[in-house]
Amino acid sequence: MKSKFALFLFLLSMALWAQPKVTTSVNVTKNKIGAEFKLTLKTDVDTLSKVKFPEAKNFGALEVIQSYKIDTVKNGARYELIKKYGLTQFDSGKYVIPRIPVLINGKPSFSDSIKVEVNNVKVDTLKQKMYDIKDIAIVDKPLGSWWIYLLILIAIGVIGFFIYKFIKKRQSQPKVEEIVFKSPIEKATTLLQQLEGKELWQKGEIKHYYSELTDIARNYIEEEIHIPAMESTTSELIEGLRKAAKQKKLKLSNETVENLEKVLKQADLVKFAKVKPLDFEIEEDKKRISSSIVTIHKSIPEIVEEDDELTQWNEQQKELARLQKLKKQKRVRIITTIGIVMGMLLIFVLGVAYFKGTEYLRDNILGHPTKDLVEGEWVYSEYGNPGVKVETPKVLKRIDAEKMLPKDAAAIIKEMQTFVYGSILEDFSITVSTVTYKQPMKMDLDKTAENYLNLMESQGAQNIIVKTEDFDTQQGITGKKAYGTMTVLNKIKGKSTKMYYELLLFGQDDGLQEILVMHREEDKYGQQIAERMLNSVELQTAK
Repeated sequence: MKSKFALFLFLLSMALWAQPKVTTSVNVTKNKIGAEFKLTLKTDVDTLSKVKFPEAKNFGALEVIQSYKIDTVKNGARYELIKKYGLTQFDSGKYVIPRIPVLINGKPSFSDSIKVEVNNVKVDTLKQKMYDIKDIAIVDKPLGSWWIYLLILIAIGVIGFFIYKFIKKRQSQPKVEEIVFKSPIEKATTLLQQLEGKELWQKGEIKHYYSELTDIARNYIEEEIHIPAMESTTSELIEGLRKAAKQKKLKLSNETVENLEKVLKQADLVKFAKVKPLDFEIEEDKKRISSSIVTIHKSIPEIVEEDDELTQWNEQQKELARLQKLKKQKRVRIITTIGIVMGMLLIFVLGVAYFKGTEYLRDNILGHPTKDLVEGEWVYSEYGNPGVKVETPKVLKRIDAEKMLPKDAAAIIKEMQTFVYGSILEDFSITVSTVTYKQPMKMDLDKTAENYLNLMESQGAQNIIVKTEDFDTQQGITGKKAYGTMTVLNKIKGKSTKMYYELLLFGQDDGLQEILVMHREEDKYGQQIAERMLNSVELQTAK
């Protein structure tokens, strides 16, 4: 039994010894205002471990002025990683470089806290030459890469504009449709003009020319006089024309009929006997056809149709249909253009997500609230009584929280001040609260943390996981830190979010100081905000 217990202690000690540690050192512990403290963090890990050193602008009250590259020293199958930071402070006093978390395989390992001292620089104004104060120097801010995305959006907008114009132009072009003529004579004269424009016989296509010329004449006679001219031979057509002239009392002279017959016979010779008329003969045949068609048209009695209400109504319907067609075309143009532009935007977004990753897309294009807070202008301010000095990304707003307290708690409180950014139902929130009591009392910070979390549970928090440890400020004031995760249910939106929280509690004879930071569990920017805030905390002593 004793041997098993000894073996257990040995294995436990080996496990503890095997856990990676962070060795901390600083080149000097006393320095002048503005001089550099060089902080060194070392960790010894195996070749498969992933180590991530923090990238912060401040470690406690000391400003990070330089983050040096990581040095790697190989010792057999292990690596010694060395990370150095240049720190400074421009106010004299005693400060504490707080414990700094180094992520090793996703788990934090903390460095040791180190006390440093910043001393004033003695200035002999009698021997030292004095100079005028220089003007404020304007520093050019880096342009960044946002302009690239702006140019892409402008290009997509321009492409959409030209697509709209192109569709509009295509819609405005008249479609090739069969021309509808009002009368046979209009059709015949128009086709004769088009035939001349083709210049067929001038190009040597005499047979084709005569075929079209006689077809125009035959079509006109068939449509105007209603005899089967297209299916008849030349002799049958002439005979049918003479009979129709007698029956319908057409004023056709023998000369007109004979001229038409001459042209038709000439066309037959060209098509079947391969006869090639001379140029002047072709011109004469064209004139005979034109004259014959005009003469036949004039010989037909005119029928005058009166314009009635039906004709007017038809015209109105045509105009109405035209306007509706224009509206439909415009609607099609807009929908098509929007669809193409949205498709291009979607392809652009998917392309960025594929090549850069969804996290890059969310942070740089779609927007990430806590990333904007990290990169914005921070505020270092004091809140409540006894005062809490803390650096925050936004100024906290005061709220009236005393009404939320139980009656027994309100009876012993002299004054309570609460300052917040966001709320428990949002993805990120900050709360700073100070309490002064009517009489001095001994504080049980563990019990206070439990009561605080119970209050959060009453506001909608569920599945609260709590871990506690001691926390030291830069001034060496010891408090209690409670941290862990919880599920926050938003009854309005009907969704739940898993949140990570860090709660600092400091008890004094006459007061209590509380600091709470909450963010989504996977939000790395929220973690950076919490780390920077908690490293900047300074407290006032209750009076």
